[in-house]
Amino acid sequence: MIIGVTAGDSCGIGPEVLLKAYMLHEIKPPVVVFGDLDILDYYNDLLGYGIAFRKIADPSAYEEGYLNVLDAGILRRRDLTIGKVNAASGRAARDYVIAATKCTLAGKTDAMVTLPMNKEATQLSDPRFVGHTELIGELCGAREVTIMLASEHLIVTHVSTHVSLAKAIEMVRRERICTIIRLTWEAVRKLRENPRLAVAGLNPHAGESGLFGDQEITEIRPAVEWAQNQGIPIEGPFPPDTVFYMAVRRKRFDAVVCMYHDQGHIPLKVLDFEGGVNIALGLPIVRTSVDHGTAFDIAGRGMASTASFVRALDLAVRLA
Repeated sequence: MIIGVTAGDSCGIGPEVLLKAYMLHEIKPPVVVFGDLDILDYYNDLLGYGIAFRKIADPSAYEEGYLNVLDAGILRRRDLTIGKVNAASGRAARDYVIAATKCTLAGKTDAMVTLPMNKEATQLSDPRFVGHTELIGELCGAREVTIMLASEHLIVTHVSTHVSLAKAIEMVRRERICTIIRLTWEAVRKLRENPRLAVAGLNPHAGESGLFGDQEITEIRPAVEWAQNQGIPIEGPFPPDTVFYMAVRRKRFDAVVCMYHDQGHIPLKVLDFEGGVNIALGLPIVRTSVDHGTAFDIAGRGMASTASFVRALDLAVRLA
């Protein structure tokens, strides 16, 4: 098994997280890196890690004892502006993801793990870019994709992700919720034995029987009933301010289907900011990612935690 790893935005913490994990022997499966060798070598010198690289043209040329790199040949160390938005770095990070996705689709790698990109930097060359998951989904021809955040404490999925709150409310539709419930069930079964799912409401108090909104009645509850009829062990919709308590403290549920991005991200990051992992659902390939950004404020200092990256690698292997 070989896992492809994208180096992320070179001006952020992605390259150093990768190198730090390798130096600490935290990377267990064979990996090939999609990035720029000169950039990785620069961080290797800067942080004094002493890592031996091997430039390869194809994952089949992987060799033990080296950090194997499929060199994109895009950036040189002189192009870096560490800790700052950089259009060239944003464009290169996108190219790494495209290359890794195509490689995994072709079966040359068994899964892919992505290190963080900076949306602002990437949008300078690709104004349509909104996130890894959407880009990879488009490359794979997958129409129904979402993200699942997983930690040892909580698993959450989302009916919508990188859209405005106004758009997120519009997306609370029975058909979409049914799709996310199905994708959640298929994924969580691979991670937990006999999992139980919950669905969060959209409105305060889950609408209070229509007093604060009727989406729970018209869209969410019918989706839950559909899933129950499919044999999926799921309950809801529950008030958003109590469902995570039931899942985390009472251990009543293994995963919560959330209605929008922050509804799921906030509780998971409070519980396990460094250990959370982003898993793309609805793709024909396995893709996991760290659940943090480029952290420009600490880039280049060797301070970044490797916990989320190491766990993302572990989950990629388990899912693949």
